[in-house]
Order: sequence, then C-alpha cells, then structure tokens
Amino acid sequence: MVDGTLLHSEQVQLPKSAVSMARRALSHEDALRFEAVTLHSITYTSNDLRIKGFLALPPGGEPTYPAIVFNRGGSGPRGALTAETAMPLIGLYASWGYVVVASNYRGSGGSEGAPEEWGAGDVDDAMALLPFLDSLEYVDKDRIGLIGGSRGGMMAYMMLTRTSRFRAAVTFGAPSRINAVQHSAYIRKTMMKHIPAGSVEQDEAELRSAVLWADKMSSETPLLLQHGTNDVKVDPEHSLYLALELQRLKRPYKLIMYDNADHVLAGRRNESNADIRWWMETYVQRRIKNLGNEK
Repeated sequence: MVDGTLLHSEQVQLPKSAVSMARRALSHEDALRFEAVTLHSITYTSNDLRIKGFLALPPGGEPTYPAIVFNRGGSGPRGALTAETAMPLIGLYASWGYVVVASNYRGSGGSEGAPEEWGAGDVDDAMALLPFLDSLEYVDKDRIGLIGGSRGGMMAYMMLTRTSRFRAAVTFGAPSRINAVQHSAYIRKTMMKHIPAGSVEQDEAELRSAVLWADKMSSETPLLLQHGTNDVKVDPEHSLYLALELQRLKRPYKLIMYDNADHVLAGRRNESNADIRWWMETYVQRRIKNLGNEK
C-alpha cells in the first residue's frame, strides 16, 4: 500500500486539560480559536505498517490551508502521543491557521512495527506524512512546514536530507552531536537503548549527528534552532555547534538560546511559541524566500 494512505480517522473530544491550560495561557481571542480546532485520531500507512497519529484542523472558513508536520520527542510508552499530550502542541499550531499532523511512529502508541526505531524507521513514518498531507484536498501542498522537539528534532534534521519540500523547519532541544558527547550523557544512553543489537555505537551516533552531515540538509529550508541554556538532557551546545556549521555553509538559519529554560523551554513557552509562529508565518504561510529582498 502507498505510504501515507489514510486508513482511519475519528474525531476525538478536545481534552479538558488542554482547553483549561489554553484559557490560562492565551488571550481570550486566541483561546477561542484553540477551542475551535478539531482533533482527529488517525491511522495511516508507512512501509506497509499501520501507524497511529493525530490530525488537528484549524477553524474553518478557507478553501485551503498551509500545513505543519510535527515530530514528537520522547521514547517508550511514556513518549507516545495521546489526545492530552498532542493537543497543547498541534492544537496550538492549528489555531494559528495550519493543518497539523503528528505521528506516533512505529512500535509505539498503538502503531505496528518493532519498538522504537529511534532515528531509523520512525523517520520513514514521519516522511510518510507528506503524501498523507498531499491526499487532503484542503492542504496547500506548496506550503508545508516542519517542527520537531528533542528526538523529533533530530529526526527533522534527517528528514531535511531527504527533501526540500519543507518551506521552513523549527527544532527545540534537539540533539545534533551525539557522536561527540560522553557515553554517560543522557541522550547517548537513550540512543543506546534503541539501536539494533550488535551495531557499532559510534557509527550509530554519527548517523544521528547532524553536525557531521549538515551539508546534506536542504539548503532551501530556513531552520530555526531553539534551545534552553539549562537543558540537562540535551546540552545547548548541540544547537550551538549545528548553528556554527550552518553558518560555515552559509545556510538560512536562526539560533535562539533561551536563558534559564530547560529541555522543553518551560517558563519560556509563550516566548518560544511566538518565535515559532513568526518563523512559520514568514516562510510557510507567506512563502517568503529571502527576507532581504522582501518588498
């Protein structure tokens, strides 16, 4: 079966916890738009596997919408998306006027496949969301963005080596130099839990370290790197070193370090969300290619 084929879609009720959180954090108008988002649980195909995920649709009124692929972080059963954990992120992005889709990846959250192919087959599952979006008549196929957090950000870097279709990309707390960290580092130990038995650790680390192959990433996709300076799971130097490599390559990027913020940018989420929104509006929604030449 063709990757990205929609097998099942079912609307789910917006979680009360997400709605309550939005009412506290957002303006009255923005909270109303959040509550007008519709959330669907979906099943789609990837490598002949049935993959679970979520689809968030913006408040109606337009014939077509730009779209965002969101890559979740985390691993294991606790990392899988539920309606309660998906809605605060993809629901927020949808409230901005985007169709947003997120995968639970193979082997987790009810998806078929071997458990947690961390930076391998799961990337295929995320890539399959592109043909999935192409199948939706209300999606503008020329306006698609990519957002990934932590492990999902690492996957985003890998996806950017496969396609130039994403008009913009954003990562937060994403590892990019697992090859260079100590074996005791949290992110390297996490990788070791999920790589194939008998594989060479350093080789696997290099496959997941964008600083080594940044030149293979799309040169047409502006990349926003976000990181908290108090991130103890993924050292902020991961984003700093990748930014230096992107600078050397003269690639379009922006690095924002949020002082005193942790791995998920707690305490700075309103600020970081505003930065994400600007990036998506500029490069995806408005299709700006070169701000210096904007008229």
